[in-house]
Amino acid sequence: MSPDPGGSRVAAVAPSSAARRARVGVAFGFGAQGLAYAALVASLPGFKERFGIDDGVVTLVTLGICVMAGAGTVVADRVARGPGSRTVLTLGLGTVATAVLLVALAPALPVFFVGFAVYGLGLGLVDAGTNMQAVALQRVYGRSILTGFYAAWSAAAILGTLLVVAYEALGIAQQVALPAVTVVVALIAVQVVRTGWRAHDEAVGPTPEQQQAARAVPWSGIVVLGIAVVAYFVVDSAAQIWSSIYLRDALGAANDLAPVGLSVYLATTLVSRLSGDLAVRRWGRVVVVRAAGVIGAAGLLAVVLAPVPAVAVAGFALTGLGLGAVAPLCFAAAGSLAPEHADAVVARLNGFNYVGAVLGGVLVGAIGTGATLRVGFAVPLLLAVVIIVLAPRFGVHDRPVPEDASSDPRTAANGSMMAGTSGTAQATEPGTGDGAAAGLHGSRATPDPRDGAP
Repeated sequence: MSPDPGGSRVAAVAPSSAARRARVGVAFGFGAQGLAYAALVASLPGFKERFGIDDGVVTLVTLGICVMAGAGTVVADRVARGPGSRTVLTLGLGTVATAVLLVALAPALPVFFVGFAVYGLGLGLVDAGTNMQAVALQRVYGRSILTGFYAAWSAAAILGTLLVVAYEALGIAQQVALPAVTVVVALIAVQVVRTGWRAHDEAVGPTPEQQQAARAVPWSGIVVLGIAVVAYFVVDSAAQIWSSIYLRDALGAANDLAPVGLSVYLATTLVSRLSGDLAVRRWGRVVVVRAAGVIGAAGLLAVVLAPVPAVAVAGFALTGLGLGAVAPLCFAAAGSLAPEHADAVVARLNGFNYVGAVLGGVLVGAIGTGATLRVGFAVPLLLAVVIIVLAPRFGVHDRPVPEDASSDPRTAANGSMMAGTSGTAQATEPGTGDGAAAGLHGSRATPDPRDGAP
């Protein structure tokens, strides 16, 4: 195997039927998350009317979701060390399904708040579980496949938005329409139980060797990628929450045109994620992330300087096209920091999602309230430039993992002898510039068998 300096073109291995089934199941897991999220966010105007709440309450609900999602990530990290990431994802999907039902049928405001708190917990679990499963599968495939999973999220989010448009147009009550989302998410949870990536169905606790190695997970590398994750989710949250308001209030767009900014952003994000894997295989992660930052920054500059709504809509389209693949590439790079403990790395990195979500959803709005949203969107613009600067740090390697790896938890430790020194190649990986974490970048040890072999 001879990876390129970009860190993603490796000698691929033929996936088994179990791996292919797991890939489909995990893609549906990403889709379930996108469907539920979009359906709830698009339903917020109806919730405001139904419960008599204002934008201030909606902002507090958003903050509460982010806090609970952070707690869900912590729970996911602990569960993954025992039963494994398949259980994390299944538990998270069940929690999200329950939460959507609580919110949809809430007879009063307190139940509505509880429903969103439960949703936040499920959000954290599913975010972590889907990324853990996706990273494990990418290591088995030996090539970039993560952006395809995120494309499933985007496609389902578009469907979730269309669902709300349809039930509003047909005059169907939220209490009748939204439980359909619960049914879909619950069915996908059942599918994940059957097809999720795992070595076996028995819970296996970490060995002392694994516990010791887990403590060596490189926080320096995680923090660098975490900054990129924060930058991306500030942009993403700002576009999803504030684009319609910006077009209507700052640029004078008509009510029927205002949502177009969000629609085109989601659509071009989907295009970016569908094409992202092919781009990474051809040019490597570093080049793709750098280009994504440049394109995204150009789009946000158009948003900030837009004299008319059409220019801003074009800017949002360019932003999604450029930056849509950044988040999955962050998790792909994270999975290569310490491949034998990718779950722990992914769970820790996942916590940065919600920092970005809070900053994008609250900070941009706060600046917009104090000045204008035109100034508020300058914050995502600056963070897109940060992504360009951090692009060289994405040059870590993905190595394919044999699908017949031993299910013995000690395999990871035993496999380290193949690399020479505790499974670690001591030379710095080309393009990373991270000498402190270089050894872990080069690990050739097999992954946790709960997620790395059928």
